[in-house]
Amino acid sequence: MTGYEQLQTNLRSQPLRWLVTGGAGFIGSHLVEQLLSLGQRVRVLDDFSFGHRRNLDAAATTNHHSLEVIEGNVADSIVCAHAVANVDHVIHLAALGSVPLSLEKPDLCHASNTTGTLNIFIAAHTAGIKALSYASSSAVYGDDTLPYKREDSIGQCLSPYAASKRMNEIHAQTWRTCFGLRATGLRFFNVFGPRQDPNGAYAAVIPQWIAAMKQGQDVFINGDGANTRDFCFVRDIVQALLLAATTENESAAGEVFNVGLGKGTSLNDLFVTLKTLVEESTGQTVAPAIYRDFRPGDIRHSCADASRIQRVLGFFPQHTVMDGLRGTVAAF
Repeated sequence: MTGYEQLQTNLRSQPLRWLVTGGAGFIGSHLVEQLLSLGQRVRVLDDFSFGHRRNLDAAATTNHHSLEVIEGNVADSIVCAHAVANVDHVIHLAALGSVPLSLEKPDLCHASNTTGTLNIFIAAHTAGIKALSYASSSAVYGDDTLPYKREDSIGQCLSPYAASKRMNEIHAQTWRTCFGLRATGLRFFNVFGPRQDPNGAYAAVIPQWIAAMKQGQDVFINGDGANTRDFCFVRDIVQALLLAATTENESAAGEVFNVGLGKGTSLNDLFVTLKTLVEESTGQTVAPAIYRDFRPGDIRHSCADASRIQRVLGFFPQHTVMDGLRGTVAAF
C-alpha cells in the first residue's frame, strides 16, 4: 500500500473538516470532489472570479450535504478569519493564476496572491491550525537555466505572477520560523485535466487547443513550438495537496516542493498528440497549427526534478501524460 492509499484509508475512517480556498476552480473542484468521496466535510471559499459553480456541482454530485460554500475574496482578512473557523485542515489554492493578466494588472495579482495568502496564514495561526498546504508555481524558476528545475535553484522572476508566488514561499518560511506554522508549498508545473476552462484570453494551452480542434478553429503555437513543459494530470496534483496538508514530517514544514512528472513535452509534440486524439474521437481532420510570436514572460523550458517530493512526502504520480490527455479529450 502506498502512502497515498494509506492516507485515503485513514481519512475514510476519520472524517475531518477542510477549508479549500479557490475550491470552485479547476484544481480546487477536483480536490473537493476527492475529499467528499472520502467522506470529509468541506468548506469552500471562492469569489467566483475564475472558478465556477458548475465545477462544485460536478464535484458534489453525491455528497452535496457535506459541502459548504462561502462566497468571498481571500484579500479580505475578515472573510478569511470566518472561513478558517472550526476546520481541521486548510488547503489554499485561491489566486490570480495567469501570467499575462498579472502583467496587465500587477496590483490585482499582488492583492489576490500575496495579500490573500498572508491573510490565510494569519487566520490559520490565529485559529490554532498547525499545518496547511498552499499552491506555489514553477513560474518562480524564471530564467533559471537548469533543464530539470530543483527547489534550491531559482532565477529571476519574469512576471508579477511569479514574484507573488515567490513571496508566498518566503512568507511560509518566515511563519515557520517566527510562529511555528507548518505551511508546505507545492510548485505546480503545467496542470491539466477535465473542467479546465478553455475560454478567455488567459486559458491554458491544453483545454484551449482541444476546444479549438473540436470546433474546427485554428490552433496557435506561441514561438517555434520547441518550448517544453512538464504536464501533470490534475488527479496527481490532488494527491500531492493531500499528502502535503497531512504530513507529519517536520522536514516539510515551511518548505516547498516541485509537483510534476519529471518529464518535459514540447508544444509541437503536444499538438501532434492532441490532434491524433481529437481526430480519433471526432472523425474530423484537424488543420496544422499556426505559429506566432513568443508570449512575454513565458519560460523556454520547464521540467520538474521531482525527487524531493517523492523522498519527503511519498508522492508518486499515478497518471502518464497520455492517460491524462485521453481522459481530458473524452471529457470535452
